[in-house]
Amino acid sequence: QALPVLFKHWLKNEEVEEGGTAMLHCELTKPNSPVEWRKGDTVLQPSDKYEIRQEGTRVELFIYDAEAQDA
Repeated sequence: QALPVLFKHWLKNEEVEEGGTAMLHCELTKPNSPVEWRKGDTVLQPSDKYEIRQEGTRVELFIYDAEAQDA
């Protein structure tokens, strides 16, 4: 039986100036595990606004041109 994927390091709150770039990251117990970034019920997709990077066990979300509604 395969072990479940767990968070080694959880997300932390980040503060960024409006118009700046926010970077959220977490670390998983298994490399290259599928991850979905969500805001409420909406799954975030790569775009000019969101960049998603995954390398090994580290997963990152960049939010460009941050606004109050990105909280």
